[in-house]
Amino acid sequence: MIDPSFDSLVASLLARLGGPGPVLALLAALLLGIFGLLSARRSQARQRAEAAMAELRFTELLKAQTEMQGRVAAMAEVFGAKQSETNQAINTRLDGLTQRLGQSISEQTRATHENLRRLQERLAVIDTAQTNIQSLAKDVVGLQAILSNKQTRGAFGQSRMETIIADALPSGAYQFQAQLSNGVRPDCTIRMPNGQPPLVVDAKFPLEAWNAMSDGRSPEAAKVAAQQFRRDMEIHIRDIAEKYLLTGETQDTAFLFVPSESIFASIHENFEAVVQKAHRARIVIVSPSLLMLSVQVLQALLKDQRMREQAHVIQGEVVRLMDDLTRLDDRVRKLHGHFTSAQKDVDLILTSTEKLARRGARIGELEFEAISVPSPQAETTVESRSGQLRLRIVDED
Repeated sequence: MIDPSFDSLVASLLARLGGPGPVLALLAALLLGIFGLLSARRSQARQRAEAAMAELRFTELLKAQTEMQGRVAAMAEVFGAKQSETNQAINTRLDGLTQRLGQSISEQTRATHENLRRLQERLAVIDTAQTNIQSLAKDVVGLQAILSNKQTRGAFGQSRMETIIADALPSGAYQFQAQLSNGVRPDCTIRMPNGQPPLVVDAKFPLEAWNAMSDGRSPEAAKVAAQQFRRDMEIHIRDIAEKYLLTGETQDTAFLFVPSESIFASIHENFEAVVQKAHRARIVIVSPSLLMLSVQVLQALLKDQRMREQAHVIQGEVVRLMDDLTRLDDRVRKLHGHFTSAQKDVDLILTSTEKLARRGARIGELEFEAISVPSPQAETTVESRSGQLRLRIVDED
């Protein structure tokens, strides 16, 4: 490659010499070759320098690559260790989580089985309740059929009243369908204490007008039914007052039994005039709960009367009991004297046994001697072949 500066130099020389002649042309060619050779050497030197520089850079790159590979290997080792620890920790946590999940699933399964068992029990109870409800519905239908018939309805109210009274009072304290002097037969008469006239209880109730009033028809029809119910109640109250309130034979007050708490509450709430008229006629309208309360009060009164009638018998029994207690006290005192005397005898016997024990001990301490020794005390001598046996007796208390 020819340097451009050399070309410019040759061009300038030719221009000065007045054009290129043969010599000049040769000289120019020679110079051109020299300068081309120099330029080629210079270019080769520059290429060698660039090659050396590139080789140096390549060496540095290899060194850097080696260092980078070492660092990458170290980082890979560190990352491998970290990854192993992480995998171990993850496996440990997964094992714990799996165990907890297993326990939770087991507990949840047990709880589910328990809930299903309880649900089955409740379903069984619900089935039983449904069966009871169905039977109750049949009973309600039968009750409705009973209440739709006037005679059957009266028997139903009377049966309920009789059940309440029979459960609370003794058999001799009441009487059903007893005939009065005027020939009428009230549903029930209750015997009063202290010889008072009996109390009359009537169990009839005008339910037709009440059912017509409760059918939910138009307001005008309900108003007409209410008026009819009021008239029926007033007529029934008047009949009870005229037939059952007999001076000297029955109490001056009678009970009108209503076989439903709701009807009783509705009468007192919506038919105050009927209630007031019944009070003026000495007729008390009672529900099942009020009749039960009244019967319990009468039961207490009858019990008090029976206790008063038996008071003299109780007093006689108490007197006889006191006599028995007095005799028992005398006998106990005599027995105590016998025990005291026996104790004294036992003490004397113990004293005698102690003396006998002491004498027996002294006898066990007797001395055997070969030679007799005189003594101022009384002595008894017994001859034997081996010597004399001396028996000394000392009297002591």
